[in-house]
Order: sequence, then C-alpha cells, then structure tokens
Amino acid sequence: MTAVRCYADPVSPYAWLGLADLERIEAAGARVVVVPVLFAGLLNAHGTVGPAEVDAKRRYLFRDVMREAARRGLQFAGPPGHPFNPLPALRMCTAVEDDAQRRTLLVAFTRATWESGENLMDDETLKRLADAAGLDGASLLVAAQTPAVKAALADATARAVADGVFGVPTLRVDGDEELFWGADRIDTLLWRLLGQAIDEEALRAFLAREPLSQRRR
Repeated sequence: MTAVRCYADPVSPYAWLGLADLERIEAAGARVVVVPVLFAGLLNAHGTVGPAEVDAKRRYLFRDVMREAARRGLQFAGPPGHPFNPLPALRMCTAVEDDAQRRTLLVAFTRATWESGENLMDDETLKRLADAAGLDGASLLVAAQTPAVKAALADATARAVADGVFGVPTLRVDGDEELFWGADRIDTLLWRLLGQAIDEEALRAFLAREPLSQRRR
C-alpha cells in the first residue's frame, strides 16, 4: 500500500484544515502517516517568517481560514493567542510510538485549539486532551521532557528540511521527491496517486534559466 507522509504542526490553522481531510487520501487506497514537525524550525532553516508574522498576511490568513471552515461546516474558535509555542504538544505526539495513535493525538490537539479554543501551552490541558484521546497524558508529559524525545522531534524537523519541506501541512508520497504543500493541495496529491505527473525535464530546464532581474534586499 502506498504511504503518504503528512508533516504537520498544530500552530498552523491550515494544518488543522489539512488534517481534517486526510480520509480522502485513504479513500484513494493510500496509508497516511502523520509526522509532527516544528513549523518555526522549518522557517528558521529556510530563512523565512510565518504568515502570521506579517500583518497583511495575518489578516488575510485568518479571514481565509474562517471562510474555509465555514464552507466545510467546521467550527472555528482559534487558540487564546497566536502564534503560540507548540513544542509541548509536538513533543508529546513525538513520544507516541504507534503511528495511528500519534496521528490521533496530533489531530486531537489541533482540533482542540482551532475548534474549541484550547491552550496547547498548558500542561493540564494537554494531559486532559491526551487522556480523552485514549492515551496516558501524564506519562506523555513526562516523556516529552526527555532528551530523547526532544532530539527525535528536532531530527524529524531536520529530515523534513532536508527533504525540501518548508511549510505545513506538506504531503509527500513515500519514495517520491514531489511535495504537496497546503490544505488545498489534496486534490493534486490524489491526481499524482493516479499516476499523473508533470514533465520533469521541462521543469529542470525552466529552473536552470538565469533570472532576468533581482529584487534588492
């Protein structure tokens, strides 16, 4: 069975929208593996900032997310403040060894903050949400503080960067270099799973062209 990796961080509202749509990929016969990564780590590695850090983009982003949520019939509440630090939640998810349970927890955390307004920086909230997801929240909170789990999340983020991931959610078919970034790219991924593809030689030729102008920085 084809495996699709979904790189996600609950700090992103688009990760929330993307995680809510993974069943469409599974309906196409693929297995989805959710990989927690630190969005801020991706931004730092690529020398960029998040859209919520640019005022005009921030205003657009949340209007767009609320509009898309309403279109899908999803409840939007949003976290108590944004951006927030998702490291505690991401580390708890990383501490879960089973792929299905890790996905369940990350989805639960993401839905809780965007649909119910929960604070993912509060340990008691994280414990309660993990317990409600059928996991041992207290044990996961302890595991999240261990050097091994912290290193595992850092390594997963570094591997994502090495694979070209720069934002969340990003989807990737195992064994394929092609990335699909954004909650609105699931249809394109499904097209790829049907065996469709662009002309890679034409892409390489285009990317090899020298720029005709450079923006001053």
